[in-house]
Amino acid sequence: MRVGYRRVSASDQNLDRQQLGDVEKIFDEYESGAKLDRPGLIAAIDFVRDGDKFIVYSIDRLARSLIDLEKIMKALLKKGVTIIFLKERLEFSGDVSRPIDTLQFQIMSAFAQFERSIIKERQKEGIMQARAKGKHLGRPNTVPNDKVRALNAEGNTPTQIACELGISRASVYRVLNISTDKVD
Repeated sequence: MRVGYRRVSASDQNLDRQQLGDVEKIFDEYESGAKLDRPGLIAAIDFVRDGDKFIVYSIDRLARSLIDLEKIMKALLKKGVTIIFLKERLEFSGDVSRPIDTLQFQIMSAFAQFERSIIKERQKEGIMQARAKGKHLGRPNTVPNDKVRALNAEGNTPTQIACELGISRASVYRVLNISTDKVD
């Protein structure tokens, strides 16, 4: 049986460019390749049987770490599955693997890992630049900090403030920088 596996990092990304040709079963995944414990990958590995062909568009779609790629490959080869990477034109099976294919696989795996490291580095730089410009990162603030401080200045307790504004006491404590050890 020809089993396909396609992966993108986020649900708003598109799987269309990962054309796998004629496959009988396909596993699609919207998870980071930096993680090994992906539900779609685990399901695909559990599904395949001896003699199946496991088709992946490219090495970096299977994983972004050389160690993870080798673990996945070993798990599939141990089950008697042939692994085919279409973009790199590589094929691996337990009984026949050319040394040049193994070398090329390891080089391409190292590039996938390197690319992931570069992405993380650029992301970190972008976050630092945004913070330096005073931009708020993450989820928008839903707690009215000024109202919390005003009610506190009027002598209201954290519980009273939380009730009036419809927020949790933990949010009040966070705004007022009060340790949760201190109670009303």
